[in-house]
Amino acid sequence: MSSLNNSTNIFWQECPVGKVERQKLLNQKGCVVWITGLSGSGKSTLACTVSRELHSKGKLSYVLDGDNLRHGLNKDLGFKPEDRTENIRRVGEVAKLFADSGLICIASLISPYRKDRDACRAMLPDSNFIEVFMNMPLELCESRDAKGLYKLARAGKIKGFTGIDDPYEPPLNCEIKLQQENGVCPTPSAMAGQVVSYLEDQGYLQC
Repeated sequence: MSSLNNSTNIFWQECPVGKVERQKLLNQKGCVVWITGLSGSGKSTLACTVSRELHSKGKLSYVLDGDNLRHGLNKDLGFKPEDRTENIRRVGEVAKLFADSGLICIASLISPYRKDRDACRAMLPDSNFIEVFMNMPLELCESRDAKGLYKLARAGKIKGFTGIDDPYEPPLNCEIKLQQENGVCPTPSAMAGQVVSYLEDQGYLQC
């Protein structure tokens, strides 16, 4: 992980156009929808489906996908605990900026450690952090294994893989929990509908 130094002699620059003005322009309220869960639980699919549903309603959103961010912003980070923490911190800061711009920011990351997710929640003013827990069993996630990562982890070719030899700490007080119903996983459309309905009920889709 690259070394981080505390900045000194810096001052916050205010701008005459603020969050309230941007939200009025977009007729929506900025927030962060943070989707967490095991690899293969359906986080990215849900994020894209929610974004598409919001787009169909004329609402502006942006998806921050964990894998995509590791191609650029976080490409210098590995998967050691301290790197994972810095990975989530950076995404949290970017998500905060998107929310401040008035957008609905959808962050899709395993984000296995509770303290790191809670730190991101604490960044957001007015509690505009909506944690969505993809509560899918390991067996289901491993049976999907679209990227072949579980197979590599089981073979010992990947170390520190969440759910296999590295822990996943589930949320304790998430806003939305998505899980199987009678042993059947809801469709992405149905799960996205739950998320969008929550945003509607909480007043995020109007200003």
